[in-house]
Amino acid sequence: MKKKKIKISDVVILAILILSAIVCIFPIWNTVCISFSDRTAVNQGAVGFWPVNFTVAAYKSMMSDGLFWRSFGGSVMRVAVGTILNIVMCITMGYPLSKSPKQFKGKKMYIWFLIFTMLFNGGMVPTYILIKNLGLLNNFWSLILPTAVPVFNVILIMNFFKTVPAALEESAFLDGANPWQVMWKIYVPLSKPSIATVTLFSVVNHWNSFMDGKLYITDKAKMPLQTYIQSLSASVSVNDMTTLTAEQLNDKMSMSSLSFNSAKALVAIVPLLIIYPFLQKYFVKGIVIGAVKE
Repeated sequence: MKKKKIKISDVVILAILILSAIVCIFPIWNTVCISFSDRTAVNQGAVGFWPVNFTVAAYKSMMSDGLFWRSFGGSVMRVAVGTILNIVMCITMGYPLSKSPKQFKGKKMYIWFLIFTMLFNGGMVPTYILIKNLGLLNNFWSLILPTAVPVFNVILIMNFFKTVPAALEESAFLDGANPWQVMWKIYVPLSKPSIATVTLFSVVNHWNSFMDGKLYITDKAKMPLQTYIQSLSASVSVNDMTTLTAEQLNDKMSMSSLSFNSAKALVAIVPLLIIYPFLQKYFVKGIVIGAVKE
C-alpha cells in the first residue's frame, strides 16, 4: 500500500489555518483572562494568556443584581417567541413563493415587494413613531413584531423549498392531502437544514439585538439582557453607597471598567456558543442549498 505523499501546499494551508485560528481565539481568551483579573493588573496591562490576581468580582457584581436575572429571563423569552414567530412566517411565506408563476399568480409582484422592503425600510424614527402610536412602548411585543418577517430568511426557505421534488407534492395531492398538509408534512421535514440555519440566524439576531431595547424600553425591569448590561457600570455611584452591601461595594471597587466590560461580553456570547454546536451540522448545507436558484 502506497503512502500518501504530503504536499507542501497542504502544509502551507494547514499552517495558515492554525495561525488564523490562533489569531481569532487569542482576543477571546484574553477577554476571558481580563474578566477574571483585578483592577491593578488590568490597569497596568499585565494580563496576557492567564488571569492575574484571580477574582470573580466582575461576575459577582453583575449576577448579584436581581434585574440582571430578570432581563436574562426576558431575553430567553424573546428568543423563544421571536424565533418561533420568525420560523412560522418564513415557512408560510416561503412555500407559496416557491411555486411557479402559473401556480401562484402575482408571485413576481410579491417577490419584488419583499426585495424592496429588504433594501429600503422606513428607518429608525418612523418605526419609533409607529410603535409609540400603537401603544407598544415598554411592551414585550415592541421587540418582536418589527422583525417578525425576516425577508432574507424567507428567501433562503423559498429557494430550499424549490429543491423539493414536485413528484412528492403531486403524489400527496393524489392521496387527498391539502396544501397545508403538504407544506407541514412533506416540505418542512425535508427542509431541516434550511430551517436550522434560519433558526440560528433568528436566535442570534434576537439575542444580540441591543438598539430596539434602547429605543422602545425605558423601564429597566423590562429591558432585554443586551440593553440592560450595557447600562451597568463598574464605577461606584452615590446611589450605590446607600443600596449596596459592604461586600458588593468591595467587589465593585476591586474591578476595573475593562474587567467589567469583558465579563459583560462573555455573558452575552456564552448562550450562543452553547446553542451553535447543535445546529452547526445543518448550517453549511442550509446556506448552500438555500442559495441555489432553479
